[in-house]
Amino acid sequence: MDQPNETVLRARNLRLYFQTRRGPVQAVDGVDFDLRKNEATVIIGESGCGKSSLAKAILRLLPRNAGTYDGEVWLHDQNIMLLNDESFRKEIRWRRISMVPQAAMNALNPVMRIGDQVSEPAIVHMNMTKEDATKSAVRMLEHVGVPIDFLHRYAFELSGGMRQRSALAMALVTLPDVVILDEPTSALDVLTQASIMNLMKRMKKELETSFILITHDIATSSELADNVAVMYAGQIVEVGDARRFFTKPLHPYSHALMASVPRLRETIEPEFITGQPPSLLNPPTGCRFKDRCPKRFDKCDEAPPMFIEEGDRQVRCWLYDDAIQMSRPEYQVVA
Repeated sequence: MDQPNETVLRARNLRLYFQTRRGPVQAVDGVDFDLRKNEATVIIGESGCGKSSLAKAILRLLPRNAGTYDGEVWLHDQNIMLLNDESFRKEIRWRRISMVPQAAMNALNPVMRIGDQVSEPAIVHMNMTKEDATKSAVRMLEHVGVPIDFLHRYAFELSGGMRQRSALAMALVTLPDVVILDEPTSALDVLTQASIMNLMKRMKKELETSFILITHDIATSSELADNVAVMYAGQIVEVGDARRFFTKPLHPYSHALMASVPRLRETIEPEFITGQPPSLLNPPTGCRFKDRCPKRFDKCDEAPPMFIEEGDRQVRCWLYDDAIQMSRPEYQVVA
């Protein structure tokens, strides 16, 4: 029997480069992270840092210009990167790992009824009869709070929140191990965002599903997160427990992200991050955040930092390498 803390998904040195006329774009470059059963890992970072490309790499939704694509993705004890495309389509995609894409409200087919769209994954990927798939669709729509009479409606007849719930039902109808949510609340008003987040927390508990939530809305994501992975310039630079992260981030980029979030009950003014992310066509040597980092020193230019264990968290920053820090004349303990 699965244990509550069992690792469901593991990515190791996952890479996805896109070929362009100017050279390869290193959208996902050596990404490592774990996702445990019945938990949610939130991946945050600025636009263009590779978050959506990471989702495509996990689900193997590759564009025509995909070049380098390698590494390991373990689903339980199976390295699904070793499967050929046909086996991956039949055994993994949507059956065991599904996705709610970015702008999901616009991804619904305008000429198909909602009930048919939600039942379609069960027919295609689970080989269910139309009757059984419709019953599963009805149950899942009830789970996510869509009234049964919406079953025969079209997407344009639904509000933004109801369309988002329908897209979530489509991802959950096959009862997958993992659901990837790419900016699921970006086009919704604040009250609907809160409603969708509460819904996903309930789904995680009731269906024992693990979520990967991709977003740059840090405040909203904190409601769902069990773990946080911070992505910058195609790499994950910090990963660990959400409670510890939101109270005391480690990486300088994580500090800057948290400082940019408005505080409801504090007088601290939000800060902005100076500069621009580096081009993924030609990332800088050494640390990729160095040109924007207030704590930059010589080692940052010399070599890319490896993941360093800091308690129960990992951070890709030379500030946490004790040997290097002790060798610096200006050495001081990092707060």
